Amino acid sequence: MSDQDRTPRDWDLFVIGAGSGGVRAARTAAAAGARVAVAEDRYLGGTCVNVGCVPKKLYSYAAHFHDAFEDAEGFGWQLPEPPRFDWPTLRDNKVGEIKRLNDIYARLLDGADVRLINGRARVLDPHHVEVAGEVHSVEKILVAVGGWPWIPDFPGSELAVTSNEVFDLERFPERFLVLGGGYIAVEFASIFNGLGSDTHLVYRGELFLRGFDREVREFARDQMREKGVDLRFDTNIECIERVAGGLAVTLTSGETLEVDAVLAATGRRPHLAGLGLDELDVQLTDGGHPKVDERFATSVPSILAIGDVTGGPELTPVALAEAMHLVRCHFGETPPKAPLAYDKIATTVFCHPNIGTVGLTEEQARERYGDIRVYTADFRPLKHTLSGSRERCLMKLIVDDASDVVVGAHMVGEEAGEVIQGIAVAVKAGLTKADFDATVGIHPTGAEEFVTMRTPTRR
Repeated sequence: MSDQDRTPRDWDLFVIGAGSGGVRAARTAAAAGARVAVAEDRYLGGTCVNVGCVPKKLYSYAAHFHDAFEDAEGFGWQLPEPPRFDWPTLRDNKVGEIKRLNDIYARLLDGADVRLINGRARVLDPHHVEVAGEVHSVEKILVAVGGWPWIPDFPGSELAVTSNEVFDLERFPERFLVLGGGYIAVEFASIFNGLGSDTHLVYRGELFLRGFDREVREFARDQMREKGVDLRFDTNIECIERVAGGLAVTLTSGETLEVDAVLAATGRRPHLAGLGLDELDVQLTDGGHPKVDERFATSVPSILAIGDVTGGPELTPVALAEAMHLVRCHFGETPPKAPLAYDKIATTVFCHPNIGTVGLTEEQARERYGDIRVYTADFRPLKHTLSGSRERCLMKLIVDDASDVVVGAHMVGEEAGEVIQGIAVAVKAGLTKADFDATVGIHPTGAEEFVTMRTPTRR
């Protein structure tokens, strides 16, 4: 062992990034007795709290009121005048809520006796980190810097905004265009459509939400069109130009759309710029993410990584789970016996109506098991028998025919995320279709369809 290795370190764990994963790892490691510091150069809480899950859900709530006002008439409610939406009120109230959450994160770190250092950290070598001119000697470094929006290069691409800026636009865009086909693109198309924008979604592929169940994707497409979103598939942006009335967006189809704002939701890449990992022997994947093993160690053993920066599921609960698993591996008295399991993770897309999903898609189940049974229910919810809305709901169970185990559950409909969270427990536990059938439903609810579907739609 060299003299340098014998030198006492300033910190047992130095976390770069105070997002969900970084803060959870810092607090949990400190509780296990480690000396911990966290460096953050932007905002506490990371993407989720500041420009992701939290503000997105708040804006989604706001957008749903559009439908609620229309639905209320069928139930006897009369408004004295048409409701008006005020963008600055939503935007500024959101700012206040995010500040409240930022303060909570700061108190959590302080209460855990974790030092918070403001600034962008740079890794000098496997055991030294520099922040704002101060060099720290550390035993282990945790990279939890998350991702950053990426915009493809085309003429006028600098006129587009990303999910980092879209929540705080100075003026509400009466005409809004989203470029992309992932969950961020689909969610914001629904949100701004619900808030009253004339909304377009442009995607180069033949159908958005690649990787989700095909039937779910098609159902969501039809429902979004029914609500007024202009969906343009197999199309891309040729260029954007500033004109007197706003932005002129020329598509590869040759058509030009004039809008007030363009959101480029075209993917996220690891936020590694200036971190210094490129000067060390930290191996990266083809996508530019640090490669990690089951203990979340990179090719440099003292440098660890978790969360979105590693290229796994870009979900806050996944980062939290990874943080706790990492601490058990490196600072716990009894390391975990098995790697963290990534199967059967439930997720929701907050488009309108919502998508909730857990387990395998029909396509994945057919490939894995061969013989499967598919149960579906496509219906008009009871609420809309009086509301007059044409919104429909889709529920779907996928069953391995040999074992009768439910291997996938999917829903497109109001509060799908809330419903699927409970169903996810059953799917994670490996319950069978017979277990679902033996469960007494709650009537009248839409969710009861998950335990009343008896006849397979197809095999």
